[in-house]
Amino acid sequence: MSQEDLLKLRIDPSAKSIHQIQHRKPYYRVAGIVLIVAVMGLLYLSGALTPAIHVEVASVTRTYPSQAIALLNASGYVVAQRKASVATKITGRLISLSVEEGSRVKKGEIIAHLEDEDVVALRNQAAANLNVARFNLRQAKAELHDAAVTFHREEILRAKGIATQAEYDSAMTRYKKAKAAVAGEKAAVKADAAALQVADVSVEYTLIRAPFDAVVLTKNADVGDIVTPIGAATNAKAAVVSIADMNSLQVEAEVSESNLELVKVGQPCEIQLDALPESRFHGEVHMIVPTADRSKATVMVKVRFIDIDRRILPEMSAKVAFLSRPLESEEQKPLTAINPDALVTRNGKDFVFLIKDGHVVQTPVTTGIQIGDMLEVLDG
Repeated sequence: MSQEDLLKLRIDPSAKSIHQIQHRKPYYRVAGIVLIVAVMGLLYLSGALTPAIHVEVASVTRTYPSQAIALLNASGYVVAQRKASVATKITGRLISLSVEEGSRVKKGEIIAHLEDEDVVALRNQAAANLNVARFNLRQAKAELHDAAVTFHREEILRAKGIATQAEYDSAMTRYKKAKAAVAGEKAAVKADAAALQVADVSVEYTLIRAPFDAVVLTKNADVGDIVTPIGAATNAKAAVVSIADMNSLQVEAEVSESNLELVKVGQPCEIQLDALPESRFHGEVHMIVPTADRSKATVMVKVRFIDIDRRILPEMSAKVAFLSRPLESEEQKPLTAINPDALVTRNGKDFVFLIKDGHVVQTPVTTGIQIGDMLEVLDG
């Protein structure tokens, strides 16, 4: 072997031995396992490896004790039982209107005024004619008095044989004519008085008055419009305003025929309006309309409000609970209630789990009475 071949067989001291390499392999494996375990632990603690738990969320509600004694629930609308479209009996131009939507009017109050120059002139003429008839009556009575005096004097003279029969007959004829003239003038006075009354009525027709205490719902005409009782003419108005008596508001609810036996006149009710969800109104059954709607198999029931509230308006949608008995004073306040399935009992104490900032917090509560399918919460 040459010197060159021997040089090639020399071992490089910088190279690692196979033994050294095999000796270090277990340390790499242990470090890798520790790293994997640490990562898995962090993932577990962060919840990434925890399986999702299905949670049903129940809401806390404000409920009323009346739900526990409600026999039947029905829906309907608030309707004014006393309402009117105020119009006039004559045709004329509207010259003034003193109300608008929401105005409160009293019975007899003037709502609007039509032009009245022509009817006022006729009334003045009728008044003048009546005055003339009264003066004529006074004149006729004076003539009657004079004729009566003359007739009685001629009667005395005739009895003494001084007056002739012709003079007596002439005095009697004049007396009878004077009596007839007075009767005619009295009839003329009555006729002219009736004519004046007609004229006064015509003038009154130009004043549109409220027929009862009410609130104006709609305004159908404006100043300058032609108002006519028929309303068939172009641009003519038949009604000036529509009014309703707010004290006559009732809920007209439709009750199924199969549940009608649960409803009786005078039965206590609780009314809830969609426009006022936080309020409950006391009512009672006023009337069961004696006819059915064959298309819907329902009967209309009218429920009156016991307490009048100005917030209640016609045509509001309403829900009516027909109660088995009147509510007690302590049952008229709303209660806080939850679904009984949301309650957890541990060591004799009741708890619920509240969701706060995305986390579940165990909270102790104090429960009360059962209200239908809900449970009252007194504290917590």
